[in-house]
Amino acid sequence: MVFEIFLLIIIVLVALSIVYSTARLGISPMPSSTKAYQAMVTLIDETGSGTIVDLGSGWGNFVIPIAKRYPERQIVGYEMSLLPYLFSTLIKRVSGLKNLTLYRQDFLKANLSMASVLVCYLFPEAMDKIKNKLLLEKPGVEFLISNNFALPSWQFDKLIQLNDFYKSPVYLYRLDSGKGLID
Repeated sequence: MVFEIFLLIIIVLVALSIVYSTARLGISPMPSSTKAYQAMVTLIDETGSGTIVDLGSGWGNFVIPIAKRYPERQIVGYEMSLLPYLFSTLIKRVSGLKNLTLYRQDFLKANLSMASVLVCYLFPEAMDKIKNKLLLEKPGVEFLISNNFALPSWQFDKLIQLNDFYKSPVYLYRLDSGKGLID
């Protein structure tokens, strides 16, 4: 009986933590679908050898497999929600991934100058904030890959339309040339 009560308390605390983070950040930690993950990997294959930064790495469903797939590349994940961050940090340590660095930090306040590729699955308001950060700071990021949400004011370089119920888009933007910027 004591174990069941303890387990129930843990479940309630986990649920409350996720609800709190969702209310505070405006989005829940939602992993990309398998089809979206595969499309994003296809696009990452076109981005060279630089550092990949996941803006909202959640439970690690994307950054951990990416770190395994590209051991020669540095992978960085930013996550604000405590439990997903702790979970992905645990999996990273158990997996022994030396090329993966995770931060519990707001990526909008982070220095992204080391990034070659930004990867995200966010929401429209966050994409607008990313656009503003890129325009203001000009960090030298070459590519942005976005699951489902367009980057305002930029023309995508490539689009993969998923074969799912919503025909979800996955976008690849070339940011380094400035050619994709729509005035």
